[in-house]
Amino acid sequence: MAWLPTYLRRQMRWSKRTFGPGPRTVGLTKHIEKECAEIRAAPEDLTEWIDVIILGLDGYWRAGGSPEILQLLLQTKQDKNIAREWGPPGSEDQPNEHIRTGELRRPT
Repeated sequence: MAWLPTYLRRQMRWSKRTFGPGPRTVGLTKHIEKECAEIRAAPEDLTEWIDVIILGLDGYWRAGGSPEILQLLLQTKQDKNIAREWGPPGSEDQPNEHIRTGELRRPT
């Protein structure tokens, strides 16, 4: 993933020029919600999934994330998820969340 910091720097320059500076949190999350609806309508359209990834990366750097540590943060978070306890898969239409310490998993 050595290409990732280069990709993000390019995306940052374009996004700042196109959409302006600042966190844009509400606009980005609303756009992600719109893209999620498009994914539900066409779940095999990979470009809709990519739209969510691009918007997530836009939010990442606007919240202060740097290209240099993106790969480390991705790997660290994935390692944390792998180490967590997860209940059995629930309904396909409901999110699966890790079991929080001291909590029982609520039925879905």
